Amino acid sequence: MEALANTNKRIAMNNNESLRKMVHDARAPLNRISMNAELVKLVLENDIPKQKALEALNKIIANCQQCSEHLQEISDTHAAD
Repeated sequence: MEALANTNKRIAMNNNESLRKMVHDARAPLNRISMNAELVKLVLENDIPKQKALEALNKIIANCQQCSEHLQEISDTHAAD
């Protein structure tokens, strides 16, 4: 019985660590989105070429897609439990 309890604890710890990593992986694109949004704001507030804003917006779109993929991975993994 104790061996089963220890096994369950190890599985729970592995699941928690896996979940922490997936959340971290989802946060990374969110941080890049925020940084690029700030860049767009600076471009619009100052006399900076609009091409810089377009580049930042393309990065925001790509990071939103990446974040969506990570969140789907979290959802799929959690649903499997």
